[in-house]
Amino acid sequence: MDTEAVRSFVRAAELGQLQHAADELGVTQQAVSKRVAALERELAVRLFTRTARGVELTLDGQAFLPHARSIVAGVDRAVAAVRPGSRALRIDVLGLRSAQAVVLHDYWRSHPETDLDVVTLRVDDPQVAAAAVRAGELDASFRAVTDPATLPPDVRMIHAFDSPLELLVGPGHPLASARTVTPCQLRELRIWVPGIVPRSEWAEFYDQLATAFELRIDAAGPNFGNEVLLDILADSVDVATLVGSRDRYLWPTRHDLRRIPIVNPTLAYPLFLMVPGTNPHPGLRAIVDHFAGLAPIPEPAWLPSWAATAHRDADGITGNRR
Repeated sequence: MDTEAVRSFVRAAELGQLQHAADELGVTQQAVSKRVAALERELAVRLFTRTARGVELTLDGQAFLPHARSIVAGVDRAVAAVRPGSRALRIDVLGLRSAQAVVLHDYWRSHPETDLDVVTLRVDDPQVAAAAVRAGELDASFRAVTDPATLPPDVRMIHAFDSPLELLVGPGHPLASARTVTPCQLRELRIWVPGIVPRSEWAEFYDQLATAFELRIDAAGPNFGNEVLLDILADSVDVATLVGSRDRYLWPTRHDLRRIPIVNPTLAYPLFLMVPGTNPHPGLRAIVDHFAGLAPIPEPAWLPSWAATAHRDADGITGNRR
């Protein structure tokens, strides 16, 4: 089997367009198309359906994709094994302004010799991230499967740290002058969190949070990005949102937004790392130890159900990769 044809298939599947795959691989679209066609002939199935917007996987293509990823990852590992040195520690974060990226940056500033590759896997399904960890495309991913029993057997989910939530409001909001707020004070508020993806880990978090404290979490409307959300909050007298205390948000001084800690109990979002069950990257141990040294969240605290059932230690991160 032509491994470059398999690689072309994987990139076309992930990017949704043959031209985008060709641009990334440094070949022509015709070359990618011929590679995929040859692969389809070899497998005697159709892998893609061509559409006006690009390509979509057929059912056979969906079945073949995880195995194709493993083939590509295996080839890459084989090549890396005979090259001097090894690639950087690759960690997936939800966003470059997220608490995950902020804490990783703090670690890197203290250990600038660390060869670190911070990436953002643009998927909402944590099982896709688990597959990337399993295939060796990622060394770790800041994702959580809310039912740990559904993790692949060779992927572990370990506790990284907990991120306390804050209420973010504009200067005209009734709670703008509060130094702290309690969950009870949030019950009558419109807490707007646009863009919650159904069945995602954060959708489960907000469902449990709303049920536990009888909150009104409004996910209506498309997500136009943080800048638009911050603009709306600055002008509103009734809309609020929730942000992580370590999340990095920037806004114009004229917005005069207020970040207000939530207490009694602290509402916290648990952050986990999905890592290989065996042979983890040797750089992971020091980073997990750094997380363990972070200040604990204020007690009492509320966390969702999966925070108690997932692994909350770093056993097995021994750094035995060669």
